[in-house]
Amino acid sequence: MLQEFFKTTLFILASLLPIINPPAVGFIVLSMVPHATESERAELARNITLNSVILLALSLLLGAYVLAFFGISIPVLRVAGGLIVAVAGWNLLQSDDDSSREEEAAGAGCHGLALRARAFYPLTLPLTVGPGAIAVAIALGTGSPDEGPLPVHVAGVTLALVVLSVAIYLCVRYACRVQRFLGDVGTRVVMRLFAFVIFCIGVQIFWVGARGLLDAAHLAVRAAG
Repeated sequence: MLQEFFKTTLFILASLLPIINPPAVGFIVLSMVPHATESERAELARNITLNSVILLALSLLLGAYVLAFFGISIPVLRVAGGLIVAVAGWNLLQSDDDSSREEEAAGAGCHGLALRARAFYPLTLPLTVGPGAIAVAIALGTGSPDEGPLPVHVAGVTLALVVLSVAIYLCVRYACRVQRFLGDVGTRVVMRLFAFVIFCIGVQIFWVGARGLLDAAHLAVRAAG
């Protein structure tokens, strides 16, 4: 029983942790909200963590049923998510630091509200829990035993989600500490670098989804022929 518990926990972590990559998420969030205060960053970390855990839990439990209900395939999910991530990265690459500061100063009164709105989109979905993580979570959920999930499996999944939530929170909350060692110029360089990484991640997700659609179309043509 105990062995099955740890096996389930490690399996979930090994499948989702590399895809979510909390350290990278922390720096990506830092690059998208570089001027947030300590209190705002703490609230942002809590919201992103909570949203991520809810999304992963729903994907594990209900994701396959939701996609089937709306007739959405995993490749289509990846194509749409990849486009969103790529556009976010491109906009961040093209943004001007000076204009960003001016806009933030002008909108200081609604800054907290804007951060709360961005905590789900795009900082949680699709940048933290993206199409890749959702697809893996759905696949893991559909791989449960025929007799249904046993209590030991539920406990293992719960522990895995707790570990993931702690990792996401710590990385998002304290990524700003690294900024102090980089300085102003170093921070700008890192922000542009992670903006390019975001764009590349979006293109990669899009390509995986598009390749899945092309493979499906090829198989359909072969079957029809």
